[in-house]
Amino acid sequence: MSHTSPESRYRRTMHIASITVPTRELTYGCLTMGDSGPLALCLHGFPDTAHGWRYLLPALANAGYRAVAPFMRGYAPTTIPADGQYHVATLARDATALHEALDGDSDAVIIGHDWGALATYGAAAYAPDRWRRVVTAAVPPSGAMANAMTTYDQLKRSWYMFFFQVGLSDFVVSMNDLDFIERLWADWSPGHDATVDMQHIRDSIGSTQNLAAALGYYRATWGTVPVSSEYQDIQDILGSPPPQPTLYIHGRNDGCVGVEFAQNAAQELSPGSRSETIEGAGHFAQVEKPEEFNKLVLDFIQS
Repeated sequence: MSHTSPESRYRRTMHIASITVPTRELTYGCLTMGDSGPLALCLHGFPDTAHGWRYLLPALANAGYRAVAPFMRGYAPTTIPADGQYHVATLARDATALHEALDGDSDAVIIGHDWGALATYGAAAYAPDRWRRVVTAAVPPSGAMANAMTTYDQLKRSWYMFFFQVGLSDFVVSMNDLDFIERLWADWSPGHDATVDMQHIRDSIGSTQNLAAALGYYRATWGTVPVSSEYQDIQDILGSPPPQPTLYIHGRNDGCVGVEFAQNAAQELSPGSRSETIEGAGHFAQVEKPEEFNKLVLDFIQS
């Protein structure tokens, strides 16, 4: 019996299309699969791209969903925002705008990883009538994450967030063809071969402008860039759990956010929510253990 890797199976069965989706503020490059059915919007994090959903998109399409994964604001080929806004409230507003532009309805589901998870929490709480089910991964709800950031172990893992606040980081991260980011992947997802992922990452944020946008998410978090007043209504609800049932997924070996802060994530979410840990996976469980990840997602959103 021959054994093939998820990557080789993906290459043989890939029918993922690239589309452009204009909204009032930005023009998004998106990957999509599935011509009909409820919208399934998949939001990536850092340092990643829409290609991080390359295994989930076909699974969603085969299950009857119209799966769409945008490149987040500032990640090529999506345009760089002229206002320099990268706050979580802005990302949540982007998800709402994409729901409208893609003609989503109340049967839509939203799935987010890392920064995409933060955007997902915000979007689902801000406009709950747009999303029937919610799935997040790698960054637990705000209460658990706030507790994590008061511990030595998590602060040590999160050192890069502090480094990204200084201008030197723009230069250091860009050196040697984004070797810094490749090392982050190695630390956060031990044992995973990120060759394919890094090719897509270099294409998306390899330029000076796009890399500055990606780091801008962290600088916005620390308040060095104030949130625009037009996003204040979303800013005010951040931290509130989504009212929908939510599935939270975390990799046991995550080197970015300790699994100990994820195990009780469901307690901070709405009734009907669940928290699942994937053994043998790190921060990017959706590409490390795609079969396990996809099954958890599909079982939950179809329940």
